[in-house]
Amino acid sequence: MKAQAVLEWSPEPTFQKTSRPALRAVSPLAGKTFEWHCALRFRLLRPMNGDWIWNVAINYAGLIILLTFHEVGHAWMAWKCGDSTAKDLGRVSLNPLVHIDPIGTVVLPILAMVLAHTGSAAAGFLIGWAKPVPVNPNNLQNPRGDDILISMAGPWMNLFLAILLVGLARLLITIGVPDAVPLCKMYASLSLMLCFFNMIPIPPLDGSHVLRVLVGMSRETYAQLARFGFIAVIIVMQLPLVRDTLFSVNQTTFRIIKGWFNLF
Repeated sequence: MKAQAVLEWSPEPTFQKTSRPALRAVSPLAGKTFEWHCALRFRLLRPMNGDWIWNVAINYAGLIILLTFHEVGHAWMAWKCGDSTAKDLGRVSLNPLVHIDPIGTVVLPILAMVLAHTGSAAAGFLIGWAKPVPVNPNNLQNPRGDDILISMAGPWMNLFLAILLVGLARLLITIGVPDAVPLCKMYASLSLMLCFFNMIPIPPLDGSHVLRVLVGMSRETYAQLARFGFIAVIIVMQLPLVRDTLFSVNQTTFRIIKGWFNLF
């Protein structure tokens, strides 16, 4: 099973009311092993100030960091649930290189960011991906429950990172180093969007794995649906109601987290 993430964000640390997809698709290996991986779609919402190349680099660096942790979350949870497949392949690692796909994680995301800077609508239809995290469900101690834990480990990791980044922003203010605070806020908002988008129950998103377990759907049936799921996700994300709901959940959660640290 693959985890994909389709994202849109503003280079500024405030929320913008726009779609931010994060896809997840399923792909069997040898009939037994399934894969989790993140895929992305980007659109910067308006022209960036200053040196646009530098801004693209900052956004891309943050994306790579957040996706690395997202993938590590899946791999680590699979290991703890009894399957060491990803761990044996070195995927329980914070080294971004082990999670990067040259085309899906480098070429397409950077191209999308550049196109977004020019205002091209094509940026919203470019999808990237990370190297899959393989999981063998036959090794899981409790396949139904563990499937949910592994699937949600990525979003949970992003939620944790958002809290950590807001806490870091508060610390920077406290010690008199406020210049990096906007960057922490921007990365925190992006991490939250990655978290909540992945929780949408549409194949192949993370939330759909929970739904699959709850309704008793077979992995084979789910895999067939998820093969074309990204099309459904892109279509659904064009609906104002869906975008507005994601925006609202994101904004509310971000505001709550900032309140914990007295950061407004």
